[in-house]
Formats: sequence, C-alpha cells, structure tokens
Amino acid sequence: MQSIPKLDLSHFTEGSAEQKSQFVAELGNAYEQIGFVAIRNHSIPSDIIKLLYQEVANFFDLPETIKLKYDDTEGGGQRGYTGFGKEHAKNRNTGDLKEFWHFGQYETLEDHSYPANKQVAELSNFNRAGEDVFRALENTGVQMLRAIALHLKLDEFYFDDRVTKGNSILRAIHYPPITEDPKDAIRAGEHEDINLITLLVGASADGLEVLNKHNQWIGVTEVEDHIVVNVGDMLQRLTNDQLKSTTHRVVNPPQNQWGNPRYSIPFFLHPRPNVPLNTLPQCITEENPKKYSDCTAMEFLLERLREIGLIK
Repeated sequence: MQSIPKLDLSHFTEGSAEQKSQFVAELGNAYEQIGFVAIRNHSIPSDIIKLLYQEVANFFDLPETIKLKYDDTEGGGQRGYTGFGKEHAKNRNTGDLKEFWHFGQYETLEDHSYPANKQVAELSNFNRAGEDVFRALENTGVQMLRAIALHLKLDEFYFDDRVTKGNSILRAIHYPPITEDPKDAIRAGEHEDINLITLLVGASADGLEVLNKHNQWIGVTEVEDHIVVNVGDMLQRLTNDQLKSTTHRVVNPPQNQWGNPRYSIPFFLHPRPNVPLNTLPQCITEENPKKYSDCTAMEFLLERLREIGLIK
C-alpha cells in the first residue's frame, strides 16, 4: 500500500447489512496489510475538537514554571504534564522533540484505582475540553472494536466489557519550533503503540509517516475531517500478529519550516488493567503457532513504559 485506506464509519454504524459487512472486510484487510485507516463520518463534533486544540496550545504557551506544577514524572507520566525530551522510542536513547499532557479515564473501577486527572487552574476550559474529546473518542473506539471483533469471527460486542472504564489515555502533544540542529533527534522516533487501537483526531501539520510492508515510509496526508485509527501492540498480541501494529514516526519538517510548532492529539484505547492479553485461540494455527506468553494488560503496559523511559 502506498497510502492508508479511507473508510466511512457510518456504513458500519448506520448502513445496510451489505455495507456493514463490506466495512468489516475492508477494515480487516487494511489492518492485516498496513495497520492504519482514515475514518470519516466518525460522529465526533468538530467544535469540541477545535476547542481542545485551542486549549492545548494555550497550555503549552504557559511559562515552564507553571507547566511544571502539573508534572507527573513520579507517576510515570500517566496524568498531567511530561516535559520536553523525556520520552524516547523503544530501542532509542535520544529523547523525542516533544512535550505532552495526559488526560486519563474519568470513570472509576470497582477493583482498581486510576490516578486522578490533574486540574489546570490557569485555564478554565482546558479540562472540560479534554473530557469531552476523551468520551467522544472512547465511544468511537468501541464502534471500531466491534467491527474488528466481527473480522476476527468474535461476537460483535466481545470487546465492550473489556474496554468499558478501560485504562485509556488522551495525549495532547506539542512539538515546539526547532531552534538548532536536532542531529539525530526527531519529533517522534519510529515506534509502535502499546494499546489496542489509537485514534488520532486532527494534527496541525504534516509529519506522520507509516512504514509499509516494503519498508517504505508513507506520509499520512489529505485526511482532513477524518480520524486516523491504527492497531496497537496489544491487539497484535491478541491476534498473534494477524492484525499489524505498524511502525510509525513523526519526522521533522523541512528546515525552512523549523519555526512552526506542531500539535497532535491521539487517543490510546486500552482495556481494563486486569484484562488478559492471551492470544485468541482462532489466531493460533500450525502455520502460525502462538508467539506470545500470557499476561494482563497492566503487566504489558508496565513493561512497555519501562522500555520508553517513562518509568524505571
């Protein structure tokens, strides 16, 4: 594939039986081939997206001393602010050219306590905007997982209970202007996502690239009014590599555009912490034997957070 496929989610949520079946087939093929799709008619209001991007820009414009009031280094960066260059891609030591903020789950679990979201006192609309987009993307993510479940010959609602009140994260990222030669550092080093699926709503500039099966980097462009949805490592693990967690990165702009910042807001959809990530039996065959040991979502998350430098 030389570009990521574009699909219409309304064909799945509101279409005929034939349209729904075709959406499932096309989505499954895209995820087995390249692991990324662009989705239109995703039902997320444009006004809440626009408000959050404005509030995110307002937050990152605050003085460093104020941003550091909300630092969450000791908590592994799971809520609040993580400073510039602290995260790096797996198997890289150079920090990414970014800083970010994490909104987490707003619902409580009976058997697990999530960290509380940090409330930014200086911006009255910041937290409300984050919560609105978090909930909207969570709902859209569940619809996507229902289509994935059907592709995997599971019950359509297989994932619903597993991700309801899940350990999901909405990450607001700021890639500041580049002011000096970055050497080997880029805005986000090549990596795969940890979670089940990632939903990316908007981005203020090009730069996202996806690695296809022929080891070619493909730019994700011309996806205005779409959300980009990709497979994460947890889903690849569940499906024994049937669905592809694709390597991607955010490259630096041409030098004449170094002065431009970039903003991006991905939603990482996670299961509940105690959900097993044991390989689905139907994805294990004689030709494709089981590749991964059994573990829970939380055990896998902690392993990966260590690999990217957010926890020790």
